[in-house]
Amino acid sequence: MGLGSGIALKAALKAALAGGSVASFLGHDPHLTHNFFVEVGGVVVGGFSEVSGLSSTISTESYDEGGVNDFTHKFPTRTNAADLVLSRGLVNVDFFWWWFEATSRGVVAPMNGTILMLNAERLPWPPMWWMFKQAYPVGWEGPSLNASSQADIAVERITLTHQGLTKFTGIKGAL
Repeated sequence: MGLGSGIALKAALKAALAGGSVASFLGHDPHLTHNFFVEVGGVVVGGFSEVSGLSSTISTESYDEGGVNDFTHKFPTRTNAADLVLSRGLVNVDFFWWWFEATSRGVVAPMNGTILMLNAERLPWPPMWWMFKQAYPVGWEGPSLNASSQADIAVERITLTHQGLTKFTGIKGAL
């Protein structure tokens, strides 16, 4: 698929999510366990109980210097970001499914986003969030369906690959 189809997908996804906001999502959250809101493309798309993969590493290249036998030089080469895994989510619409399904058909539409942490009062204070760049889904897991289960909502897990994280706190700025 060409560039135009990716742009069209982004526009369609944003149109489908129009009207989503933290305020509207807070009013519809039946469980208080979703302490991380996720925003993609400027729209809050859901709340999650677990977020993993907020990490990155720096790869190094070793160099053995002639005549220096007591250590090896290590030089940084590149930063690698771990995939983000958003688990036990409650989402407003099927955004993640649509995005994953389009990516699986070759329509890759990378998008920027934010993971916003809430406190016990369900407010973003002290403000802390992580921004991810150029993410797209590489894994999706739907809910386990069990009619005899006491669970009354369907949750999902989504795995996103991305090009890096930036951590922010509202008090000190970017870290």
